[in-house]
Amino acid sequence: MRHLLELLDGAVSRSYANMGIGYRPRYTPVLRALTVSQRSTVGEIAAAAGITQPAATQTVSLMIKDKLIEEASSDDGRKKLLQITEHGRTLLPQLQGAWEATARAAASLDDELPVALSGILHAAIEALRKKSFDERICEASSELSRTPE
Repeated sequence: MRHLLELLDGAVSRSYANMGIGYRPRYTPVLRALTVSQRSTVGEIAAAAGITQPAATQTVSLMIKDKLIEEASSDDGRKKLLQITEHGRTLLPQLQGAWEATARAAASLDDELPVALSGILHAAIEALRKKSFDERICEASSELSRTPE
């Protein structure tokens, strides 16, 4: 799994570098969430992007450092909201083109495989939502401890 992710993620990273964009693939779910909502909290972004809050927090910190998003106060000043910077908005047309090219590349990969990778990944994610890998490991460990040697 790690090797497959390295191959895919590495190619996407190189495509951004070839375009002259200082952008990481992990930014995409956050940026897409913010293009829909305009201003959101980290928790709202995590939920919309389908990632954990710690992962969203870490990614948001990197994106602020790269000047793609910025913090803003809510109307009542009680919440910290995030929004896309002017620099981030300027990059959006290029990024959307890159996202479309990546989607087409993924479709061409799916076409060459006996079973679509995107379908397998979706099915695996759904199965893990029903029963986490932690639970599966725990069950397997319990079964092993009950098995006489």
